[in-house]
Amino acid sequence: MTGAIKPFRIEVGDDILTDLKARLARTRWPEAELVDDWSQGAPLQWIQDICRYWANDYDWRAREAKLNRFDQFTTEIDGLDIHFLHACSKEPSALPLIITHGWPGSIVEFQKVIAPLVDPAAHGGNPADAFHIVCPSLPGFGFSAKPKTTGWGVDRIAATWARLMDRLGYARYGAQGGDWGSAVTTSLGAQDVEHCAGIHITLAFNAVPKVEGEPTAEEKRALAGLKHYVDLDSGYSRQQSTRPQTLGYGLTDSPSGQAAWILEKFWAWTDCNGHPENIFTRDELLDNVMLYWVTETATSSARLYWESFGKRRTRPIVKVPTGVAVFPKEIITPVRRWMEPNFHNITHWREMEKGGHFAAFEQPELFVGEVREFFRTVR
Repeated sequence: MTGAIKPFRIEVGDDILTDLKARLARTRWPEAELVDDWSQGAPLQWIQDICRYWANDYDWRAREAKLNRFDQFTTEIDGLDIHFLHACSKEPSALPLIITHGWPGSIVEFQKVIAPLVDPAAHGGNPADAFHIVCPSLPGFGFSAKPKTTGWGVDRIAATWARLMDRLGYARYGAQGGDWGSAVTTSLGAQDVEHCAGIHITLAFNAVPKVEGEPTAEEKRALAGLKHYVDLDSGYSRQQSTRPQTLGYGLTDSPSGQAAWILEKFWAWTDCNGHPENIFTRDELLDNVMLYWVTETATSSARLYWESFGKRRTRPIVKVPTGVAVFPKEIITPVRRWMEPNFHNITHWREMEKGGHFAAFEQPELFVGEVREFFRTVR
């Protein structure tokens, strides 16, 4: 029935897990890189170690149970089944908050922050900071359905999120996001002014203006990040925004390929002092990879780039209160002066002491504190 909200549990079939192990065992490996760093990509030895662990030691059933500890649902909006976590607080004054991931992330990114946001008192916080958390999977990602037509870009997703919050009975809510989640959150704040009380983002999808004169220190940092990204780190984006279908054949067929494609970004975009396992466990990294592998969403998730880059789109004007957290290892750190033409009501700006692109996943305590602080101003 259209409009129904149906309970959902992650239940991956044994046949998928058996097939995964068989594919990992049959991996045809490339030769090793010719350098002693990551400059040619994810190192062979590490990816082999990860895949060996994945095949022999990683316990999906235990991880699946952990992911299922939060209530999950699906509901059809605009012809597409949307999967989402919905964790309700016992606090009567809790503020509904929709939080959105990006690529190559998933709902896994928020697993460490949902409970403290929902029940602050149980985690050393103030009950007045409680949230009802809604955490959807982007269309074509994870357990949300794959779009069967073109047109599922950022603005359509944001409109879908507004309908989701309305369907859940939330007449007033906040929104938070990183990566594509920042873009969706921005669009949501622009579209649903009547109901969205404020937005909080960690990445700004705004045009880089021509910098006149000597750049500020903030601008120099962002320009250096932009140059590094364009020169050395944007190949994945060019491929996904131009030929996602071609890419999908290899990633959907090869678990080692899917793992390398994703995990390299957890080296490149995190504040990890040179190695992802300095801040994430192997289980955490593989939980996220699994949400792409078991759902076969390498291609459908990549299409968000095809839908978004190179297309004509008017950049949204956001007038609701806006909070920005600047994590030092973000791909391109936000610049307030660059944002102000499109964000007319920046009421909160925080330079974070550590952390990178996957803020909630990397630095859950800092993330929770920052989200609480901003949304106190709009409750």
